[in-house]
Amino acid sequence: MAHYLFHGILGFFLVAYAMIAWLVSKEKLNITNPSFKRFQQSYLSIYSMVIMSDWLQGPYLYELYSYYQYGESRIAALYVAGFVSSAVVGTFTGGLADRLGRKRLALVFCVLYSLSCFTKRYAAYALLMVGRVLGGISTSLLFSVFESWYIHEHVHTFDYPSEWMADTFSKSTLLNGIVAVVAGIISHVFAETLKFGPVSPFMVAIVFLVVSGVVIHFVWTENYGADNDKVVEPSINCMESLRYIFRHPHVLLIGLIQSLFESCMYIFVFLWTPVVKPINPPLGIIFATFMVAVMVGSALFDRLFNNGQPAASILLIALGLMFSSLAISSVFISYPFICFCSFLILEIACGLYFPSIGYLRGQHVPEEYRSAIMNWFRVPLNLAVAAVLLLMFSSQSSSRMIFVLCTGLAAVGILCATHFSRRYGGDKKSATSLTESA
Repeated sequence: MAHYLFHGILGFFLVAYAMIAWLVSKEKLNITNPSFKRFQQSYLSIYSMVIMSDWLQGPYLYELYSYYQYGESRIAALYVAGFVSSAVVGTFTGGLADRLGRKRLALVFCVLYSLSCFTKRYAAYALLMVGRVLGGISTSLLFSVFESWYIHEHVHTFDYPSEWMADTFSKSTLLNGIVAVVAGIISHVFAETLKFGPVSPFMVAIVFLVVSGVVIHFVWTENYGADNDKVVEPSINCMESLRYIFRHPHVLLIGLIQSLFESCMYIFVFLWTPVVKPINPPLGIIFATFMVAVMVGSALFDRLFNNGQPAASILLIALGLMFSSLAISSVFISYPFICFCSFLILEIACGLYFPSIGYLRGQHVPEEYRSAIMNWFRVPLNLAVAAVLLLMFSSQSSSRMIFVLCTGLAAVGILCATHFSRRYGGDKKSATSLTESA
């Protein structure tokens, strides 16, 4: 299939994003509090650097393992080790962060992820396995500690209106898409253009992690799950947070929705390339288009939220779009271009999902257990992705079967989101609530 078609689709999504962003800027009553803007920009700059370090590793991870002459079964074991370690260790790292401090654990993340990247310099399988385990632990910290630190500072340290969190989470989703595209370009330049090989993006990631660690050390203040003398030991915090989840249905529903949506999303990451490969597409352009589609979803979130749509309702829309995308892919798995178009719907859903779920976690997850609960949310999704990876590489399942499975998971997610929206989702915020009082 002609590559110019994919370039045209990328151009279409860029124009679509520009138009939606322009409409949002015309409708949105901006937050003008200078203190909040400085705080938000400081957090997002650090968030961008740590996410950059994560995205830099994605494009060449599988390629690096192949470069070291490992077969699919051994590569699959490395991937599974990462997800399982994240699931297992993540059960108590959250409690550790709540007890020892989110800033301290953010610095631990920078060290561990740097070590994980450094192990990629060596072809020894045992070292690569250690690197994957360290990467899994780092991932559990990345997706819990940073958000927990931000929410505590936003709500408790500075006492900003909680509704303003939606603005930060929307911008972080937008930045995530932009950073992913830039990371893809940087990794390509170092690995291919400059011919430093597939290990070079991991070395570049270490630079971003070191800079992030230095900035966090000097800029961030420490915060905890509660007053430091009231926070229990990590092992107790771990079990208390699990009991809290099951005792509070609204928190359990948020966790179920997150696990179901993100399980499908991570499984999709491993499926899209072999599905579209028969039409020999420009993979870099497709990846860039996916990221712009995420940006479109983020802009749509801004437009819907600022016009009074509750975050819970937007989350339900995201799940509906994901379900539609996966269902289309299940039916038309033999038609790569149709699947590609359906994948764009899924990426828009991701752009809607992340600011929605981030806002709802900020509203409903208690401060004293925040990091621990967020890591419990990731346990089932990591185990689900690991199980599907084992299925994929055992030649006992087809892409169609896995898409059907994911469609079912998305359907369950819709049921959970519908129940949550009806019972707990009455958090409708008007655009005016995003402005500060004079």
